[in-house]
Amino acid sequence: MSEQTSIIVIKVGGRFFDELLAVDGNKHPLLSAIKALQSRGKQVVLVHGGGDQVQAQLKALNMHSEKIDGLRVTPFSHMPVVAGVLCGYLNKTLVARSASIGLKSVGISLADGNIAECVQVSQHLGAVGRPIAKDAALLKQLFNNNMLPIVASIGTDKTGNLYNVNADHAAICIAQLLNAKLLLLSDVSGVLNSDKIKLAQLNAKQAQQMIDDKIITDGMIVKVLAAQDSADLLGSAVTIGSWNDLSAMTENDTVFGTQIFPRAEAGANPHMQ
Repeated sequence: MSEQTSIIVIKVGGRFFDELLAVDGNKHPLLSAIKALQSRGKQVVLVHGGGDQVQAQLKALNMHSEKIDGLRVTPFSHMPVVAGVLCGYLNKTLVARSASIGLKSVGISLADGNIAECVQVSQHLGAVGRPIAKDAALLKQLFNNNMLPIVASIGTDKTGNLYNVNADHAAICIAQLLNAKLLLLSDVSGVLNSDKIKLAQLNAKQAQQMIDDKIITDGMIVKVLAAQDSADLLGSAVTIGSWNDLSAMTENDTVFGTQIFPRAEAGANPHMQ
């Protein structure tokens, strides 16, 4: 088994937590799927955001928040709230729910163990960071102790400033660091065309046309572009799909969602499922 196929990085966002907190008995299908993957000898890293929950807390505190091209504008004055929601409540809730079904989890962030170093994306976005992969030692140590790293999308720069990191970018950074298979999961089955039909695969040219035609919008723009960049860097397909379809992969490695292939490998036409 190659290192790339034995390590899987899974990313989830705020809607996952909405589902997780509503499930009786803590038996969300994704957590059960991760347990099944581990039983097959896979090493898994679970990366999470939580934009919906951050937005709700900012609103409750009368702190204005907006997004530009799918990225949340984050004044540095908002970081105590953003980091508190992501690294605090959401991260530890996920650790607790994982433990309740027998997963040995450790909640960390991109700032821990020098996993990544952030640089500011732009002055206009404020405390929004682009992570640069640095050191895999902590993650590998957790793997060696049969633990599941649960990584919140908060990072730091060289001078100790905290940054809000788009969770897709955080997951891509870790996948690059570990040379891992990458799954960007949400409650949507994949990338949908204008008729709301899922595309089995998508190449860079087609993706840009769909963005120009406003078929791909908002956060999906960030996800598709980031997945393409990651596929090119990793040299393997990146999956954009739903956590509700993950059981297919745990049983027989069935491909699900939309596959974003490296530019050199992408087919001429997307296939519909």
